[in-house]
Amino acid sequence: MPLDQYQTVKEVAERLRVAEATVRHWIREGDLRVIDIGKGWRIANADLQDFLKRHETACRTANCPPDGAGHASRP
Repeated sequence: MPLDQYQTVKEVAERLRVAEATVRHWIREGDLRVIDIGKGWRIANADLQDFLKRHETACRTANCPPDGAGHASRP
């Protein structure tokens, strides 16, 4: 993880288009891993990607694989 990029709570909130309070809630609940560096929390890109992967929803379109195993991918 040392070569990972880190983001602030504000940056993650802006990226996901949610309130900063929502990101802080995910952190307090243990859903989103952070690193406390003294000036505030930082979220590694790898941890954010893991969080997003765990919260994917099933695909809703006709483009899903026939076995239903597909997941929607979001940018």
